Amino acid sequence: MENLRGILLMVASMAGFALADMFIKGVTTSVPVGLVLLVLGVGGTLGFSALALVSGERPIGRDLFSPLIMLRNLGEMLGTFGFVTAIALTPLASASAIIQAMPLAITLGAALFMAEPVGWRRWSAIVVGFAGVLMVIRPGLDGFEPASLFAVLAVVGLSMRDLATRAAPGGISPLRLSVYGFLTLVPSSLVLLAFDPVTQAPSPGQWGALLAALALDGAGYYALTLAMRMGDVSVITPFRYARILFAIAIGMAVFAERPDVWTIAGSVVIIASGLYTFARERMRRAAAKTL
Repeated sequence: MENLRGILLMVASMAGFALADMFIKGVTTSVPVGLVLLVLGVGGTLGFSALALVSGERPIGRDLFSPLIMLRNLGEMLGTFGFVTAIALTPLASASAIIQAMPLAITLGAALFMAEPVGWRRWSAIVVGFAGVLMVIRPGLDGFEPASLFAVLAVVGLSMRDLATRAAPGGISPLRLSVYGFLTLVPSSLVLLAFDPVTQAPSPGQWGALLAALALDGAGYYALTLAMRMGDVSVITPFRYARILFAIAIGMAVFAERPDVWTIAGSVVIIASGLYTFARERMRRAAAKTL
């Protein structure tokens, strides 16, 4: 029963993120990306700071300036900027498919920088998964969309964030880390607005879309946190790929997008490689417990 609840929460979380992406994509046709990041940064900082205070925690501490936390925050900044920009400039299905290569990138980073043992099977899955990313991007071919590289930047940045989080001292609470991540978006958004300023005040409808994206992102994050604390993580985590299905459905229904064969095939390859990596990790941990 715990696994079922965790799966439902994971799917609900991915639905929330996909709907937030929908609002962001819709509003960025006339609102600068910098303003979107500013709303997400300020709203997320205030929201998670309030949760930290209610929980009896200090939202900000001296650890904000520790090297690993600063590296984590840099990854958060690059990743969020890259993904929001990719959503604005490319089809939802493409951006969502590429971002699902994150687990493979994290496994790669853990092997290269944290000396985590990775066997030839998982190395093969990483190579195949990144081949799936190339199928979606198609560099050098007629279907190549340079803006898709922003989604690749998001994979690099968010993987850096998660690896730095893993290496950071265990005494820093998830709530404080969330405050730091959203707080980092504020100065970066102001830099972007200096180069691409707001030339016209957003309409009430656009403000509503921005606030809806903020609320859905927060709800998705909360559901994700709950899901990862229930049941077997190796059973629940693969359902994160539901985000691609939601993205394709929303892209077709709302933005009249039609994913081509290469995008669909690349998405299947990325998902299959990720699922195989999850399965091998589960087997490795099970074997370690028997020793």
